[in-house]
Amino acid sequence: MTHQTDHSELIGFQTAFDLRPDAVFTPSDTDDVVTAVRHAADRKLSVAVEATGHGRPGPVTGGVLVSTKGMDRVILDPVARTVRVQAGVRWGQVAAAAAPYGLAPHNGSALGVGAVSYTLGGELGILAREFGYAADHVRWLDVVTGDGRVHHATPGSELYWALLGGGHRLGVVTELEIGLVPVRTLYGGSLAFDGRQVDPAAVLRAYEAWTRTVPDGLTSSFAAVPYPDLPALPAHLRGRYVVSVRVAYTGDDGDRLVAPLREIGPVLADSLREMPYAESHTIHSDPDFPHAYYGDSAVLSELGPEESRELLRLTGPDVGAMVVVQVNHLGGALARPAGNSVPWRDGRFLVRLLTMGEREKARALLDPAFEVLAPRTLGRTVNFAFGAGDRGKGLYDPETRKRLAEVKSTYDPANLFRNSSDLSA
Repeated sequence: MTHQTDHSELIGFQTAFDLRPDAVFTPSDTDDVVTAVRHAADRKLSVAVEATGHGRPGPVTGGVLVSTKGMDRVILDPVARTVRVQAGVRWGQVAAAAAPYGLAPHNGSALGVGAVSYTLGGELGILAREFGYAADHVRWLDVVTGDGRVHHATPGSELYWALLGGGHRLGVVTELEIGLVPVRTLYGGSLAFDGRQVDPAAVLRAYEAWTRTVPDGLTSSFAAVPYPDLPALPAHLRGRYVVSVRVAYTGDDGDRLVAPLREIGPVLADSLREMPYAESHTIHSDPDFPHAYYGDSAVLSELGPEESRELLRLTGPDVGAMVVVQVNHLGGALARPAGNSVPWRDGRFLVRLLTMGEREKARALLDPAFEVLAPRTLGRTVNFAFGAGDRGKGLYDPETRKRLAEVKSTYDPANLFRNSSDLSA
């Protein structure tokens, strides 16, 4: 393990927020993490944890930063269909290890995201409506809590319940074991429309109606992106306002199910096809380079036509900045109860908004859009809150929040993890 006070090379994927801790620890195993946490506890310093930096919620000033990027061991058991991953492992490593056995992990749209850190917030996977949240498939976790002790958390324990949904608010999860699913191929891709030729709000309304007709095993999302006119972009995207529907499905009748979407209007691009699961990240084609962004989320009970139109008006190409809109269809297996603290399982849609630029300008762009959605908003999600709003408001329902606070008071009584926590009792 290295312990350094010079953190000039510690950047991560999210570059909008400064990292200025007093010390950085880069552990290689659980014992190293214990040393880092006890170092902080002895000096009454706060502790923040980071793997890849994709989900960085805000800046880190002072205290200790535990960077788990060096903890990258993957142990796969193809017979039991499980995989053990250390805290710095990325989903791409797990997908590559599982593919030769016809197995798939519960990764999201980008394979560069940290497997453990994203799972602690729930993890909305490519096939989430079929299999549920990644957190629902965790067998056990090893965690170093704020008291400097190592715990092995298993289903049925309060610590297990709290960690899966509570994120890094209780300690440093050093390793976990998670179940895999037998998926070798899927039907997936996207249908893209030119948002200046086809009414984007009409596409979103058609998408909302279509989601009422599909089986639980089909996972999809809507996106609206005003692309800048840059030579680095593909010709069919450059300078266009692109609205699209992305689909992932393991059934054999995908073409039949998406037929109504193809009738919406002239298609700009159609990438729907049978693909190996290893190519699932191409469905969304998220950027894979570090950049600065601000964003927030809203879990909705419904999404009506008036909200749809106003949402896209407030985030469209005429607002003077690039705002990325994504609407994920929830329900299916995501609605099933599980022994963890992942909230808002009764939500029908998750709306995620991202933009670039200064924080205050980002809030000026995004806040009015979320106000439009407020009457149907159940709450926010911890994995999609990037510095654009109140850090803790709306992440959990009152009962879950109270129970999480009680667990935190037991395992982190000194509130060491206050840099990433709003759960102090």
